[in-house]
Amino acid sequence: MKKKTFASGGYSGILICLLFFFGYGCDSKQGKSAYDTPRSGTINISVDESFEPVISEQIKVYESSYPGTKINATYKPEADCFRDLQKDSTRMIIVAKGLTTDESAFYNANYSYEPQFGILAYDAVIMIYNRRAKDSIYSFRQVRELLNGSDTSKTVVLDGNNATSTVRYLLDSVVKSNGFGKNVQAVKGSKAVVDYVAGNDNAIGFVGSSWVANGDDREQLDYQKNISFALLECSRNCDSGTYAKPSQATITYAQYPLVRPLYYILKENSNGLGSGFSNYLNLERGQLVFKRSYLVPATMYFGVRTGTLQ
Repeated sequence: MKKKTFASGGYSGILICLLFFFGYGCDSKQGKSAYDTPRSGTINISVDESFEPVISEQIKVYESSYPGTKINATYKPEADCFRDLQKDSTRMIIVAKGLTTDESAFYNANYSYEPQFGILAYDAVIMIYNRRAKDSIYSFRQVRELLNGSDTSKTVVLDGNNATSTVRYLLDSVVKSNGFGKNVQAVKGSKAVVDYVAGNDNAIGFVGSSWVANGDDREQLDYQKNISFALLECSRNCDSGTYAKPSQATITYAQYPLVRPLYYILKENSNGLGSGFSNYLNLERGQLVFKRSYLVPATMYFGVRTGTLQ
């Protein structure tokens, strides 16, 4: 009897182990690792380099709130982020565009579900110039001519050759079919753009606002000792001949012409750490961090409401 009882218990133990392995082990189709919850575990995410300052701050706040979590972020060009999303090791990416219909279909075919994605905030692509330069006001036509090489009076500096969100945005929204001119140079990353413009009187550059616009960040205040933000021709909701400086107000009212969204794309079909972090980014605390970083929150309104209380 003892032997039979022991064998029965052994088979039960094996069955439990198998259930545990298949039910709770690593499952790439579900995009969830063992012991992974919104408040515990480790995930890998890839982030467009132009959003590094604000996303590194978001991760710092989230991990301090939930000490059992670890979000390993790598900052790289947008195209590399999308390549990472196809790997089982990367759960989430944060970039400047969502998924196309074909991309959603690809993930649906390979994972039996479509990744979640949505807009978290809006970011200005800021045209910066050296403080010693004279020119500070540009029409949209002048910006296009500097980028396509019709006007070679300035050296234009971008954060990469062709794989970054800033490069893609300027090609799609400003230059369009003409391509960049010979006066456009590529450097490695947004900080290198700022450094180049700070050291060259005749250079202009384009960077995401989270790199230079935060007046509460000491490093960015140091940047602003050597660079300034160009005023660009107002795109809408303003009088003719008006020029706008990048700010939360000019982004909100669509006056500043170079504005792009910041998207999250989450490849997770369960309530794991990726879902916890994306929910945090969409809700009040995460949205406030975007606001404090001088981006415009997309999912929550923090303006002052007028009117009398009932």
